[in-house]
Amino acid sequence: MKSKKWIYIGIAVVLGWFVISTYNGLIVQKQEVKAKWSQIEVQLQRRTDLILSLVKTVKGYAKHESETLERVMLARAKATQITVDPTKLDEATMAKLSQAQGELSQALGRLMVVSENYPELKANQNFMMLQTEIAGCENRIAVERKRYNDAAKVYNTSLLSFPKNLVASFLGFTEVAYYQAEAGSNKAPDFEF
Repeated sequence: MKSKKWIYIGIAVVLGWFVISTYNGLIVQKQEVKAKWSQIEVQLQRRTDLILSLVKTVKGYAKHESETLERVMLARAKATQITVDPTKLDEATMAKLSQAQGELSQALGRLMVVSENYPELKANQNFMMLQTEIAGCENRIAVERKRYNDAAKVYNTSLLSFPKNLVASFLGFTEVAYYQAEAGSNKAPDFEF
């Protein structure tokens, strides 16, 4: 009788340890996903700030391009209005963000094409510096997206792996969405002049 009691206690301890270690592991992975997501947000904000500076610089030279400048500013405003709760990184939110960021990239690309018509602008030191910084920022955004997707993959794989999926489901853990760039936005805008 006593040996069965110890067996049950042993099973309960092992099960308890498994649930606790699974929970803690998932929490660590989810925090990693959140941290990677925040790095994407940092780079998106940096790009948004650079675009504002770029528009101000172009405005001084390209007074006749108000429609293009307005499009860039509208796309920038739309992109900054989308807020993402890092605890709810679902498909719909990610698609909305991706679309807004894609529209901003397209508007920025049009602005760069328009700037071709203004040789004084292309020679402006501030414009050249901003152009280089935005191109670098686009690359950093791509790197951070990959890091986020890598962390999301590790987390989602843990959620779906047996027997962790039983604990994850019971404790209410859900998958996070991958950051899918909008179709055709797999290249950074071409800023060569």
